[in-house]
Amino acid sequence: MKKVYALLIAVAFLATAAEAKVVKGVNIPDTFNAGGTKLILNGTGIRTKFMMNIYVGALYLKAKSGNGSAIAGANEPMAVRLHILSGLVTPKRMADSTREGFTKSAGGNIGPYKAGMDKFINTFSSGIKVGDFYDIVYLPGKKGVQVYKNGVPASFVAGLDFKKILYGIWIGPNCIQEPLKKGMLGL
Repeated sequence: MKKVYALLIAVAFLATAAEAKVVKGVNIPDTFNAGGTKLILNGTGIRTKFMMNIYVGALYLKAKSGNGSAIAGANEPMAVRLHILSGLVTPKRMADSTREGFTKSAGGNIGPYKAGMDKFINTFSSGIKVGDFYDIVYLPGKKGVQVYKNGVPASFVAGLDFKKILYGIWIGPNCIQEPLKKGMLGL
């Protein structure tokens, strides 16, 4: 009888662990390889707008942290994955939302980041569909942000300062959405 209980507990534990990797039907990997550096999942959140689920955001770091400002400002490998959930996400809507996020994150002063912002936003111009995912990877040696669409390089924007504002959209003090931030920070 003890073996049966032990087996049931083990199955329940494995089922719970498997569920922790699925958010809104999206499989979220526990790790992410960023230029040869193994990153671990820090947390996930859902970007919503008008009560609709827009995307799942996942944050990957070298070590778990709940300090959004420190993470956004850190000059170390990290990645954000955005997995599109809604067919209502269009390039124009994503561009508008991203501009809004940049403006909030930069405290209204987007001037120094405008060229990088435009280049980043252009990543979405090739179209967006449900199931697409964007990996936004910062590597200090490359000194910038490499964006991949569905695993294919899509754009690169140089600069740690740009990365700070970009990551601030999701986890900074002036983030675009507090519940998304809390989820990505694992809070």
